[in-house]
Amino acid sequence: MSSPQFSIGTKLNRQKGSTRVCSDCISKSSTSSLHPYTNTTRRNYAVATTAIKTTNGNAFDVKVRSAPPVTGTLEPSHYTTKAGILLSRPPLLTRNLDPFEKAFFFYQKRLNERLAIPFTRYFYFKKDTPADADWKLKARERNWAAARDLGGYQAYGKEGWNDEVLVGDRTAEPGFAIKKLIEDSMVRAVEGKDGQAVEVKPGEVAEGQEEVVKPKDRKTKSDKKNRREKLDRKLDRTLYLVVKRKGNGRGWELPCGELVGRENLHQAAERILVQSAGLNMNTWIVGHVPIGHHIQKPHYNPDSSLLRQGSKTFFMKGRIMAGQADLTANQFGLTDFNWLTREEIEEEFHPKLYKSVHNMLAER
Repeated sequence: MSSPQFSIGTKLNRQKGSTRVCSDCISKSSTSSLHPYTNTTRRNYAVATTAIKTTNGNAFDVKVRSAPPVTGTLEPSHYTTKAGILLSRPPLLTRNLDPFEKAFFFYQKRLNERLAIPFTRYFYFKKDTPADADWKLKARERNWAAARDLGGYQAYGKEGWNDEVLVGDRTAEPGFAIKKLIEDSMVRAVEGKDGQAVEVKPGEVAEGQEEVVKPKDRKTKSDKKNRREKLDRKLDRTLYLVVKRKGNGRGWELPCGELVGRENLHQAAERILVQSAGLNMNTWIVGHVPIGHHIQKPHYNPDSSLLRQGSKTFFMKGRIMAGQADLTANQFGLTDFNWLTREEIEEEFHPKLYKSVHNMLAER
């Protein structure tokens, strides 16, 4: 049998707009500092007022009485808040190796030759066939070594221990390896009329020889012509979008603009990027937290009144995955854009602006 909710003799009191509460609770609440029906302390004044109330709780300090009334008019802010975008194209190629790294990786390839199982020619080529004759012609030129790009290094010969390149040796250069691989891809022996292998004369191309696909140069046409507005330049470096604003004497800068309404930095960065560089880009604003900021101080008249507002710009990180910038219909008065490396940005930016953004730029 369940116990009753109230003790015997307890009266229920119903107040307008409230729930049913026992009279004992109401009487206790009225004699204590607790608000009825709650466990919170009654407080009819603001927290700030509590700090300056006098001991008697009725009168305020003289300083408070003499304070001027608060009005709804606010002074204009001396700073405007802006959102900027550090839009980057990541490196598409690995960087160039220094001489030590080239020699080290080349040594590793020769060491691998010494540790690998010796190459068995007859497992891959049938004796006295054009393919076998083709392999023998090429292997003879590289000292019968199985590897084609190791400079004739014979891992199982008397000079197998001598697997390091000397200073100034071009064998470890990537260009040397590419050249040897292309030469090795050319057919050197074909089947004759009597079924025997026939050597192809130097300078001639065997019948049925497929075109050899050569690696492209690391330097593109845009590099050679110094077309800074192109994205297919400096493929081993990170490029950043910079713009030039009409009437801006400071030169190049990062795309930026003021916040509108209640939008946050992430939303503002997306809007400003579209209004600045158009829709012909597949971009991604990374995260919701800025990676840096730049402050321009306001200017004042001789009487200390505000002449021109300053700005606080917070930069969001972005990536471009496809497309290109288009300033045709931009809404910020932009006249030109470039894709620059870290070193080029240092040359073009105002020193104060570069000091604010240089820690956001990648080393490569």
